[in-house]
Amino acid sequence: MNRDWTATARTLSEALPYMQRYSGAVVVVKFGGNAMGDDEAMAEFARDIVLMKQVGIHPVVCHGGGPMINELLGKLGIESHFVRGKRVTTRETVEVVEMVLSGLVNKRIVQAINDAGGRAVGISGKDDDLMVCEADDPELGFVGRPVEMNVQIIRDLYNAGLIPVIAPVATGMEDNETFNVNGDTAAGAIAGALKADRLLLLTDVAGVKNAEGEVVTAMTPAQVRAMIEDGTIAGGMIPKTETALQAIDEGVRAVVILDGRVPNATLLELFTEHGAGSLIRSTEPRVKPRGLRQGGSEL
Repeated sequence: MNRDWTATARTLSEALPYMQRYSGAVVVVKFGGNAMGDDEAMAEFARDIVLMKQVGIHPVVCHGGGPMINELLGKLGIESHFVRGKRVTTRETVEVVEMVLSGLVNKRIVQAINDAGGRAVGISGKDDDLMVCEADDPELGFVGRPVEMNVQIIRDLYNAGLIPVIAPVATGMEDNETFNVNGDTAAGAIAGALKADRLLLLTDVAGVKNAEGEVVTAMTPAQVRAMIEDGTIAGGMIPKTETALQAIDEGVRAVVILDGRVPNATLLELFTEHGAGSLIRSTEPRVKPRGLRQGGSEL
């Protein structure tokens, strides 16, 4: 017998307890970064999401699209400006943002999941008033901060066997303005409103690193806050970890910051003992799923 097939069978057998552990779980996945612009990486991500659904998990995908927005703005001759890592979004820019996120990017992900055998439906934060925002910062223009979440539409979709794919564009509180929402922020707000079992934030870096430059595999919220205060966590990792902390405060069981460049990163995180990223939860560490009940258990 071919050794590769034997190894595949062994891997599937070893993954069974983890599949049982997560059966019925809601897992919100933030998809973004360079993988979005790579056809092979997109197809691989789609297969992973379909497999999650096939084994009884309810995956909810929220995506970004910064590189695609930059590309189209450049073609239109509109210069991009950023403040503290967030895009300054004018009334002119927000129309482009909505077109790229709700149209081009969202439907590309939906098509990839459908091509992999899944049943995906693309929506934005404006559908059914899923995500209602107010202005995050006057300097940023039409960049929103979620203040009201109506996630029943997501539950309806995944309970019907569908995979929701959500573009981070939202409705304003006052004049029905359109707001651009940071992808991580949107994913965290959705996960918090759903009281998700896991929020997976895919990035283009290895994870959260300590002062020695080593990836930290498990942290408590208190440890994360201390690392932010002493400067160990800095730059673009600050908004990601702050999103993680807020999501946990809102009832998400755990958040994992994952290196999306690693093949099958989401599956490695969910279906192996050690996971594949930086786990943030109120109690630690990761443990083997011994004696766990099929159909849902402590995660």
